[in-house]
Amino acid sequence: MRTFFGYLLTLLLVPLFSILIILTFKEWSSFQPLLTYLDQHLALKEIRLPQNSYITAADGTVISEIQREQNREYLEYEQIPQFIKDVFVTIEDRHFFEHSGIDAVAISRAILVNSQNQSIEQGGSTITQQLARNLFLNHEKTYNRKLSELLYSYQLERQLSKEEILELYLNAIYFQNGAYGIQAASRYYFQKPVSKLSKAEMAFLASIPNNPSLYDPLKHFDQTKERQIRILEQLLEVKKISKAEFDQLKNEKIQLKIRKRIDLYPDYVTYVESELKELVAQSEGMTAELESKDAVRRAKAEAKLNEKVTKLLQSGVTIHTALDKSLQDKVKRTIENELTYPNVQGAAVVIQHHTHELVSLIGGKHYKKYTFNRSFQSFRQPGSAIKPLLVYAPYLDRTGADLNDRVNAGAFCHKGYCPQNYGGAVYGQVTLKRAFAHSYNTPAIRLLQATGIKNSFSYLKPFQFSMVTVQDHVLSAAVGGFSYGISPLELTSAYTSFQDGSYQPARAIRKVTDRNGTILYEWKDKKVRVWKDATVAKMKELLHSVVTEGTARKAYYKTSYIGGKTGTTNDVKDLWFVGMDETYTTGVWIGKDQPKSLEKIASQAPHLKIWKKIMQ
Repeated sequence: MRTFFGYLLTLLLVPLFSILIILTFKEWSSFQPLLTYLDQHLALKEIRLPQNSYITAADGTVISEIQREQNREYLEYEQIPQFIKDVFVTIEDRHFFEHSGIDAVAISRAILVNSQNQSIEQGGSTITQQLARNLFLNHEKTYNRKLSELLYSYQLERQLSKEEILELYLNAIYFQNGAYGIQAASRYYFQKPVSKLSKAEMAFLASIPNNPSLYDPLKHFDQTKERQIRILEQLLEVKKISKAEFDQLKNEKIQLKIRKRIDLYPDYVTYVESELKELVAQSEGMTAELESKDAVRRAKAEAKLNEKVTKLLQSGVTIHTALDKSLQDKVKRTIENELTYPNVQGAAVVIQHHTHELVSLIGGKHYKKYTFNRSFQSFRQPGSAIKPLLVYAPYLDRTGADLNDRVNAGAFCHKGYCPQNYGGAVYGQVTLKRAFAHSYNTPAIRLLQATGIKNSFSYLKPFQFSMVTVQDHVLSAAVGGFSYGISPLELTSAYTSFQDGSYQPARAIRKVTDRNGTILYEWKDKKVRVWKDATVAKMKELLHSVVTEGTARKAYYKTSYIGGKTGTTNDVKDLWFVGMDETYTTGVWIGKDQPKSLEKIASQAPHLKIWKKIMQ
């Protein structure tokens, strides 16, 4: 019986043993050396710290610092003063250039202290470990996080040189008050680059990262100063400074000079950031997806674009613009001085038409950054300001008519649509020039009808008016009756076509460059021919007649050329004037955000006064 049970037990154990062998072999087969495991699970891609980007005016000066997440200005290793490197290696990790990312003696000491206190009081972290924590982990005091920190540190030491690690570290550490990295801290606390700091100032800044809230110079200056002295004592100990230099640095007065972030010209900057998205989308071939009729596809494209732009702005680029600072100041001042009426708003756009550059843009009276920008986000009925583009130029281009040819300015009625001239006046037969200069309505409708609505609207295609639809292809469009309307930027940009007959979108951005000056993005716009040369010559004469004998006489000033067109909508809810001289095409819009009559101020012609003061 015992023999029987022995055989039975053997028979049962054999398959169990076989299974154990198979499982052991599988585990053995899946075993990977530590380095292979780290490369698969802790692969370090290219490390890029978020840093500031900048918008510059035409003269190259910075008008806006763009900070996404962290205020940082990155410095290469060679740009960081040697004294700063010596300070941080001395106070944070004296064996930095000797160990492989982990200081065993420091860790042992920390474990001993922590075990005695039954809590994590010391970290024993090297510079590499601190960098790993800042880049990949959090600041929780747990052994699990500490183990991850050691593994990341090992990987950093394998893949980067000591110089690269120290460079990243000095650009990553936090100096309180939103400043990340030594350069941002230097500019924030002393308003100068780190290369211009004294050694005492460098040591003072080095006091902060150990405990940014405790050593915040704005709140605890004396404590920061005390730590600076302790740092100088350590430098003296390792003979990085002499006793005489220690005494001199210790007694040097530290004078903080807090710097505010550069954030100028909010109207223009708000538009530039919007135009940047358009530039990236066009350059990356995303325009079709963004304009898709499929809402899901469009949403995905918008999310992808936003991610691209965010990464771009975190990479330290410079957005070079065409902003004329003095002109922008002048336009802003003019609008605020002239529009003293309550609740009356205004917008202005100035385009240098020979370069097709947007040199000035005002989004509203007392405009605040990122609020509703009326220059490009507001779409209003253009009134008679649309007549040059939709009525007269297409008619002249198609027919070659003479400006002295006559058109009926009498009463008009077609299928129940019976518009009138201003005040209900009836003029009979008048010349094209007179009809244009005095902005008669019924001649404009007859000319649109003669050219053909479809033919006339075909001339607007190059201008890409974003809110003009097929529903607008009606006779009332001749006097500015649109479903939604046109923005001041769109309308002013379209008027530049009357310079030489060609159209090219007006752009604020000249180019986008990286930290090394390499061009990443720039517009590739090409001119599109819209009008014949003969049409341009006639239109310039018509536009000139408006300011010399027509509705815009208050805008006139003596110069080599001046011309433009007024626009007033029903019930005087909008006042427009778009005009040009030999250099600029400028558009001015006046109205209320919630459209209401401006009849009480219309006779004072604020739009014409503003335009004239801008242009003179």
